[in-house]
Amino acid sequence: MNELALSVDCGTQSLRALLFDSEGHLLDGERVYYTPYYSLKPGWAEQDPDLYWRTLIKAVRKIVERNQERITKIIGMTVTTQRATLVLVGKDGFPLRAAIVWLDQRKARFDAKIPLYMRIAHKFVGMDEAVRIAQMDGKVNWVRQNEPEVWKKTSKVLLLSGYLNYRLTGRFVDSVASQIGHIPFDYKRRRWATKSDVKYYIFPVEKEKLPDLVEPSETIGYLSKDVSKLMGLPSGLPVIASGSDKGCETLGLGVLSEDKASLSFGTTATVQVTTKRYFEPIKYMPAYPALIPGYYNPEVEIFRGFWMITWFKEEFGAKEVEEALKKGIQPEELFNGFLKEVPAGSLGLIVQPYWTPGLKMPEAKGAMIGFGSAHGKPHIYKAIIEGLGFALLEGLRKIEKRGKIKVKEIMIAGGASQSTEICQIVTDIFNLPAYRGETHETAGLGSTIPVFVGLGVHKTFKEAINRMVRYKDKFEPNPENAGLYRKLFEEVYSRMYSKLKPLYKKIREITNYPEKV
Repeated sequence: MNELALSVDCGTQSLRALLFDSEGHLLDGERVYYTPYYSLKPGWAEQDPDLYWRTLIKAVRKIVERNQERITKIIGMTVTTQRATLVLVGKDGFPLRAAIVWLDQRKARFDAKIPLYMRIAHKFVGMDEAVRIAQMDGKVNWVRQNEPEVWKKTSKVLLLSGYLNYRLTGRFVDSVASQIGHIPFDYKRRRWATKSDVKYYIFPVEKEKLPDLVEPSETIGYLSKDVSKLMGLPSGLPVIASGSDKGCETLGLGVLSEDKASLSFGTTATVQVTTKRYFEPIKYMPAYPALIPGYYNPEVEIFRGFWMITWFKEEFGAKEVEEALKKGIQPEELFNGFLKEVPAGSLGLIVQPYWTPGLKMPEAKGAMIGFGSAHGKPHIYKAIIEGLGFALLEGLRKIEKRGKIKVKEIMIAGGASQSTEICQIVTDIFNLPAYRGETHETAGLGSTIPVFVGLGVHKTFKEAINRMVRYKDKFEPNPENAGLYRKLFEEVYSRMYSKLKPLYKKIREITNYPEKV
């Protein structure tokens, strides 16, 4: 009998229930869309936690209804979610307020009581502002300061994965590979932070308010009778720990060794590798726990990433949106035409995609340089895609330098990876062979690998990857384009930030944007 696993992939804009077999074939999927968030005030991003739960039930029931003959073959299920979305619950397990979504921009006051020796050390290495920014970005701190009555009633501080696992099993247990956010977590030791870790002080959450943690492939709990009945699934079905969406993508792309990297073309764009060694690709920015126990995913993130396609569409793409509506296609299909039309290098138009500054570059801003009379809307679009490729390559170079590794192949996933043109551009920029997975539901596939390993269907993660991960497309770099991109990256793009940094600082001083803390 070919065993099956059910994955729930809860993203920012939709939730997907996915049914995979132990050979990695996607047998069925149900996607339910919802509004990503609502804003009570400018910059806020909140969502009703119960919306995620209701959507989960709805999606799973649809899968069950269509697969009655397969239900008995489902041996376990798992949950992967968007990262850094916060849910606070009371003693009864019900949310005390709306979930604060990872896109939320509110700031807490800096009130961390950090030991003197740590403050001196941070100032010495130039990380004092980064520590303040991290503390002020912590939504637990904002609630503690601004909603003390909610904080007092808070029994558990959960990320969205922990909340959904609780609703499924009745247990406050989550995976170590899901603990990515502004929380007191020790990434290197894969446990809650102790007093030797600055995160203990900048995210002061009492230990009893934190959930228990297990490693990926371990059992979180079992479906309760009520939940099983609600879903139409067998009572007592094991719920197995997996990890965050990006980590699941990396595993679902088969990135197990240091000579491979995974690129995620999502709202947030990332480049990750998998390694047994803990190292920080950017100093003081942690490597995240991988879905394989004892392994890590060093990562560099472009926060606004392929969200820039949405930005471009909203700001410049009204004509294409209208035309796509008439043709019954997505506007992005028309934008792909821009990528074919414009030559590599966009006639010298270069984009630095820092539309949102990073923790280590708080003054950074986005930039476009090289404009000439020949440039039009198609050139801007292609330059944006190329700029994201350059930013990801820059991230990979940092990972390679810090880890003393050399990546020889790249694996690609995420929404924008469905564009063959975007995949080819990035392949040319990296000048490495690139592979696109057989299924576009890469995070869902990756999340089921720990299920089959944890329940003994596959003996090891390596065996599971060999059996379950396949690629449908291979992209080879175009030598002419790769040579042009190498020159643009090394001689222009990689120098842009250092050249523009003094001007970014002046702009920040004059306009107070981004606001200095």
